Amino acid sequence: MAKPYLMIEFFENIDYKTLLFFNGKHTDWLDSLMVFFSSNWIWLPIVITFIVLIILKYKKKFWIPFFLVIICFAITDQGSHLTKESIKRYRPTHNLELSEKVHIVNDYRGGKFGFFSGHAANSFGLAILSLLFIKKKYYTYLLLAWAVLVSYSRIYLGVHFPSDIFVGAIFGSLIAWLLWRISLCFPTVSRMLDR
Repeated sequence: MAKPYLMIEFFENIDYKTLLFFNGKHTDWLDSLMVFFSSNWIWLPIVITFIVLIILKYKKKFWIPFFLVIICFAITDQGSHLTKESIKRYRPTHNLELSEKVHIVNDYRGGKFGFFSGHAANSFGLAILSLLFIKKKYYTYLLLAWAVLVSYSRIYLGVHFPSDIFVGAIFGSLIAWLLWRISLCFPTVSRMLDR
């Protein structure tokens, strides 16, 4: 039976190699695009579209999914922050073994710790809650593609390991799904979704 530290080392090695592979595939135009996908500006059209769609679909009750998205964002954001401060896993840009090998764009290195990704948790949380409430195929594909691109941009910029992204995406999706399931326990929400 493999010793636990050997398993950890094995997965860590895969994480490092995967990071360096994706981070190493850079060009000037992709650098700019990934900085944009990692910025707060990319959220604006997504959030505005979400608000418009829930107002059109739920009219006066639009505040219910909107409020759930705010709660989801608060939980995923704070969950990521608290985990980073508890686990204290260095970002690739701050990891002494990797910092010289990582392609850094515009001298952006992120905070010291990176496990798990708040960008991945927040974007997947919003994407999953949005698709559960709006249920439009084109919008679902758009939101999931957006969440993947936001998450990928963090690996591309060298500020997160793939495992940071994976755990963040799972955490955000799970929180979104749990909030949605809890909301169904309330008759008002349940009736609203049956329409």
